[in-house]
Amino acid sequence: MSALYHIIIPFIVAMIATFWIHPKILKIAILKNLVDNPDARKLQREPTPVMGGIAVFFGIIVGICSSQIAFNTPNLFIVTAAITVMLYLGTLDDILGLSPRLRFLIEGIIILVVMLVSKDYMGNFFGLWGIGRIPDYLAYPLTMLATVGIINAINLIDGVNGLSSGYCIMASSVFAIMFCLTGNTVMTILAATAVGALIPFFLHNVFGNRTKMFIGDGGALLMGMLLSIFVMDLLDSDSACTYFAHNRMGLIPFALSVLSISVFDTLRVMSARIMQKRSPFYPDKTHLHHLFIELGFSHIGTTIAILTLNSIVIFAWFLAYIAGASIDVQFYLVLFLSILFTFIFYSFTKREIKRQSAYYRFLTTIGNLLRIEKRGIWAFIQRNIDKI
Repeated sequence: MSALYHIIIPFIVAMIATFWIHPKILKIAILKNLVDNPDARKLQREPTPVMGGIAVFFGIIVGICSSQIAFNTPNLFIVTAAITVMLYLGTLDDILGLSPRLRFLIEGIIILVVMLVSKDYMGNFFGLWGIGRIPDYLAYPLTMLATVGIINAINLIDGVNGLSSGYCIMASSVFAIMFCLTGNTVMTILAATAVGALIPFFLHNVFGNRTKMFIGDGGALLMGMLLSIFVMDLLDSDSACTYFAHNRMGLIPFALSVLSISVFDTLRVMSARIMQKRSPFYPDKTHLHHLFIELGFSHIGTTIAILTLNSIVIFAWFLAYIAGASIDVQFYLVLFLSILFTFIFYSFTKREIKRQSAYYRFLTTIGNLLRIEKRGIWAFIQRNIDKI
């Protein structure tokens, strides 16, 4: 059996497993009243079950198990253990509400265990600023800081229907392509399985009426952990992607471009809260997705807009790479666009909303055009997704 089938089979199995388990998890969540209730900060209008992460987790685990039939993937054990603990941590946070300090402490311990067992960590800059391999006493804390940031950035973008799952589908797909090109079959299987498990949840989350669930902190932390593992494997000194690094591909700029909007929007929100002398974890409505909703975008329109901005960053990085730009230039380009699409775009647009300018009217027009959920194939999905 070819390597392609090793990837396609777990993808399909994960998708089918999530479709099968979703209504059962939904029923349990409703019976036990495990719901997210609306308030002044949240965008939903009625209580919504928050156990979607369990459905996604089930799909990923079944997909991983199916890969063992034809392909030996022992390295996925530590990954499975890590995402299981993250799921439990997030689910406890959904139900009981854990303090940020406790959550960060547990996240840090999990990441440390993953680094020690898998021997994967961000130990190489691959030529950025002329730096190659870095010593472990710097690599370990750097990896922990970066991965905790990624995990919580993914958690904080879970604000509108489809955004968190759609973002993770995009990011996992891009990582899957990179790993596939370098022959890293284990990571390719893991990324493809994540995509397969997320697609059914995304469809129910965006288009479902009776079957809508939120992914919750459990699902968000789970997916944040997976994306962190992809970055750790990508930037490990023994990474299979080293071949591309030797051909002037900036692996750090690439990883940053994939996660650019989530990471930099989180940095923007947290820095603004700190400047206002509030806790960086104080909940408010200042994320980028709140801005698009204020402009009149629907939930799916907001998701499309944010994914488009992130895709532009990835495409710009790729153009810089194939044009022969140095690794440093690739990094600065990604950094500039990330700041432009988060810090600058948010501040400028908020000002133009107050002025009711032509720019503001242009964005509201775009928002109306992106209300696609009741047209074409999307309307068909909306009419039928509750039946699946």
